[in-house]
Amino acid sequence: MTVDERAAAMCARIPVHVSRSIPICDTVAAQKDINLFLGLDFSEYVSITQATPTKGRTFPNFRPDRSTILPGEGYWVVGLDKNNDVVLTNATRLYDLSHSNFAEHLRSLRAFYSEPIKHAHHHDRCACIAPAAEEMTGKIAYNGDLWVRRDLRGQGVPGMIARVTRRIAYAMWAPDFLCALVARWRVDKGLPHYYHHEPDGSILRLVRENIAEDNWLVWVTGEELKSEFSCDPFVAP
Repeated sequence: MTVDERAAAMCARIPVHVSRSIPICDTVAAQKDINLFLGLDFSEYVSITQATPTKGRTFPNFRPDRSTILPGEGYWVVGLDKNNDVVLTNATRLYDLSHSNFAEHLRSLRAFYSEPIKHAHHHDRCACIAPAAEEMTGKIAYNGDLWVRRDLRGQGVPGMIARVTRRIAYAMWAPDFLCALVARWRVDKGLPHYYHHEPDGSILRLVRENIAEDNWLVWVTGEELKSEFSCDPFVAP
């Protein structure tokens, strides 16, 4: 059986707990015996991530109890091994910042909570002083909640899921920017799928979530995504 045939066969096995999701056939994932699934229901995503050992709590950006994600404005990807155990998670959502910018969205805490007055602790703070964030307006695709099971780390899995994420984000939205907030050590290791990076993207404290982080902003522009995929008939918007 060829790699592509094995990928198709793996995609035909849909586990019960992601039964409302769409299988993604990816050759690299098939080579690693990983089944990828695309989902749109974030309540289902949270139920999956909560049941995944060693994965930390999903950020409020992607939890319906704290942040509203309208239909068509978000998706998630999970990977399962041959035993149907979760080996990776990742989520992406769209922010419409036509009348704002990403820096202000972070500082106001609306990036994390639909209703900051209702859900944020009075000591919650987010500082963003990355200059590029001030220029990010329009359709912003934000990618986060990346988790890879320990035995698969260091094997190129984040790069594989990044390629999948970029294709889906461009096909769904053709965003003006695709960005993420990542720790300095990830930038130091190299993020070839993000062409730009700046420090001080998010100096964040969310008290009730037990989150205290200082992350870099990494991103690609919509024009850069377009140059990658505009000639691909499977993803052209």
